[in-house]
Amino acid sequence: MSKVKSDIEIARASKIRPIGEVLKKFNIPDNPKSFSPMGRHIAKLNFDLINNLKEKKSNLVLVTAITPTPAGEGKTTTSVGLNDALNKIGKQSIVCLREPSLGPSFGMKGGAAGGGYAQVIPMEQINLHFTGDFHAITSAHNLLSTLIDNHIYWGNRLNIDPENIVWKRVVDLNDRSLRKIKINLENLKSNIPRNDSFDITVASEVMAIFCLSKNIKELENKIGNITVAYSKDKKPIYAKDLKAHGPMTVLLKEAIRPNVVQTLENNLAIIHGGPFANIAHGCNSIIATKTALKLSQYVITEAGFGADLGAEKFLNIKCRKAKIQPSCVVLVTTVRALKMHGGLEKHDLKKENLDALEKGLPNLFKHIVNISSFNLNTVVAINHFNTDTNKEIELIKKYCSEWGVKVSLCKHWAEGGKGAKDLAKNVVELCKKSKKNKLRFLYSDETPILKKIEKIAMQIYGAKSIEYDEKIKEQVKKLEKDGFGKFPVCVAKTQYSFSTDPKLKGSPSDHILSIREIRLSSGAEFLVVVCGSIMTMPGLPRVPSADSIRINKKGEIEGLF
Repeated sequence: MSKVKSDIEIARASKIRPIGEVLKKFNIPDNPKSFSPMGRHIAKLNFDLINNLKEKKSNLVLVTAITPTPAGEGKTTTSVGLNDALNKIGKQSIVCLREPSLGPSFGMKGGAAGGGYAQVIPMEQINLHFTGDFHAITSAHNLLSTLIDNHIYWGNRLNIDPENIVWKRVVDLNDRSLRKIKINLENLKSNIPRNDSFDITVASEVMAIFCLSKNIKELENKIGNITVAYSKDKKPIYAKDLKAHGPMTVLLKEAIRPNVVQTLENNLAIIHGGPFANIAHGCNSIIATKTALKLSQYVITEAGFGADLGAEKFLNIKCRKAKIQPSCVVLVTTVRALKMHGGLEKHDLKKENLDALEKGLPNLFKHIVNISSFNLNTVVAINHFNTDTNKEIELIKKYCSEWGVKVSLCKHWAEGGKGAKDLAKNVVELCKKSKKNKLRFLYSDETPILKKIEKIAMQIYGAKSIEYDEKIKEQVKKLEKDGFGKFPVCVAKTQYSFSTDPKLKGSPSDHILSIREIRLSSGAEFLVVVCGSIMTMPGLPRVPSADSIRINKKGEIEGLF
């Protein structure tokens, strides 16, 4: 039996083309006004090109998944495989993905470049520093932190209350020791020691603004509207009050241009921005998605984690702000993951178990119901593993057929685009049927804040109620009084369950969504609702991926997927 090649081995063996050749398929000329090469295989698109592209009737396809498990689902892999398959059947298609964070790359989750024969390349660069966008976002965020403390040091003209600074610092690594820190410990008269903390960069409001801005001018305006602190007389202090929005935008000037790479089959991929869906809104940039829609007949994009988090935020936040809507939704599942939702442990997943699979199917069904509540059509993609049996696959197909949902068995991991042709054909069919479907948001702008949260909790998560204390109630009253009541809500909670308890698998109901904190993102124009024990600064596992990553004698990276 031949050895199964690792993702990185497959990527290195691929025939990668100069990026200019890939862009030529979309009539993008090889000149300085169109794109800026960053080496031979990566480029950034220029706004001279983007702004002159004409709108076209394109199909946006959202790829989401069931509730994540350690067994793996393969959302990014399916997105890439579907893109290659659409191109294989004669449809023009671009895949739009999020940029990977260094946190999971060196932690537990891994990268975000796909896998097997459904990858974007060059995967090493993409999964590590890529084009430096995350570094720019981190620097812009921390520049604002620096300017706040510097303003206080030099006299505090704005009368900032050091005990009421709401702007944290960020770093793009999982470092739990930075969740609570003490700063200004140097023995200087003007220094006032105070508590501070770090979030991971993907949870930064700058990241959210970066992904939700339509152009660089809007980016600067939104940055200026970030609430950083409150004065001693309780008035909000904005980034523009510190004149921070100008220099922060300068740091993001190059980053805001979308990055283009290619798949293993030399099809175009745009990778730009990367907020997590468990602690942020989980979608790539509006600029990237809308650029792709101007270039191609089909655009495949993904939302982070399960549909209860990523898809809900993609639809209620990104689609609302960008004025776009998907033509259909691909819901990724695996036999393995459904068996875990049915109560099996990871070490038992290789054996056929129809009982466990049947017990796990309600998780899939709940996600289907949730997507249909937005007036969108769904196709289920079974991401195939060699251990899947025919009986298990047929059981999923039978159940989905009873629910009136199409199913495609997908083998893109092993076969590339060829293995996802059936999915591509189903997507094309659904896109044709969905032309008259209008996206139905879960709530209106005018819905009160707590009612918005309640709507998500009860309809999407299956909760019986939400729970909050008097402090949250008073905070909500003030937010609505101050004019922030029309903002959409971005729920930060565990990705491993519909509930706030990561151990509750399947489709739990009658649980309570406990609200711990509400954070105002006045620049990004949404409210972050922190629930349960979710942390906006993750930690590393006992044995992180970093333990096995090194450079070998050939100068190659080892241990990276």
